[in-house]
Amino acid sequence: MKIIELPYKKEFLLSLVNNNYSEQTVSNYRRDLFIFQLFLSSKGKSFQSIDKLLVIEYKGFLRSGQHHNAIDKYEAAKNSAEKPKDKLEEAVNSGQDVEMEKSCSKGSKKRPNSKTELSARSINRMLSSLRAYITFLIDIDQKVPISPTAIKMLKTIKRESQVADFKELVKLIEAPEVFESKKEVRLRNRAILELLFSTGMRISELVSLDRDQVSLSGTEEDIQPKIYILGKGKKQRFVYLTDRCVYYIKRYMKIRNDELPALFIPYRGIRRNDGDDNMVRVSQNYVQSIMKSYRKRLGIVIPTTPHSLRHGFATYLAEQGANPAAIQKLLGHESLQTTTRYVHASDKFAQKTHKKYHPLKT
Repeated sequence: MKIIELPYKKEFLLSLVNNNYSEQTVSNYRRDLFIFQLFLSSKGKSFQSIDKLLVIEYKGFLRSGQHHNAIDKYEAAKNSAEKPKDKLEEAVNSGQDVEMEKSCSKGSKKRPNSKTELSARSINRMLSSLRAYITFLIDIDQKVPISPTAIKMLKTIKRESQVADFKELVKLIEAPEVFESKKEVRLRNRAILELLFSTGMRISELVSLDRDQVSLSGTEEDIQPKIYILGKGKKQRFVYLTDRCVYYIKRYMKIRNDELPALFIPYRGIRRNDGDDNMVRVSQNYVQSIMKSYRKRLGIVIPTTPHSLRHGFATYLAEQGANPAAIQKLLGHESLQTTTRYVHASDKFAQKTHKKYHPLKT
């Protein structure tokens, strides 16, 4: 199966790198454009033949899960051909993104079946990647077959985000003391959850923390009450630790008898990654999985994830009367409008407000 080329695709991806987009973001753009190439190839269409009707077909291609079938067919054709290395390099040079082919194939093996539909949000992200690519072509004075604004996003369902009751969040944070029998795992997981709720930091920011970021002297006895972190979009900010959080981080660090740089490390399946000790750290998936397990065992109905703790952090600060601009700074948001989406009134607070302010309360 011959893949339809996208002009200046490599230059577009390079421009993202040069504009300081994260490695993960660039990888997402690469994957999304490769799937669009698969679509064009399945239709026998060139890039210059794109029009509004073809974009509508592309949405259907994604919504129905046909992109999974296209990936499978391409992989089957590629494997049967058994191209030698020099031919594979030739394919790369001609615009066939072999790295993303492997990535897409790996993802396809994890799905339950090839007809899995994409959500509206996922489709919109892929359409947004196509928009950005076409905008780049315009910026470098290349002719494009369709305007970026002609690629319309799908209407998405606006779901009301929920935050668990404060008492439930506290139970979740304290859950490792109840459910973990292994001492080092218990202390580490408690410190992880305390830190997430104390600072409102993102899970990606937490797992990338190093020990020297929280210790002034390099010992567990001198934990600084604030941490300087590099957040999303490479934005720098301070996050602040409560006295309670400092206590649990100290407690955890006292049992560390290793020289690994990461603040939180795994205790099983540790691989040194070819001698790179910096790579030995807990994963985002692990933190998400333990929170899901604790929530179910505690009987907490509202789905609570690391990101939910970030929402809870903002919500309960607001309930205590915190200034919205201060919450914005703590969360690392550029826009106050973004911050307001993180602040959700709990049911208990809403009930108190209703009882206090309703004009016919008596």
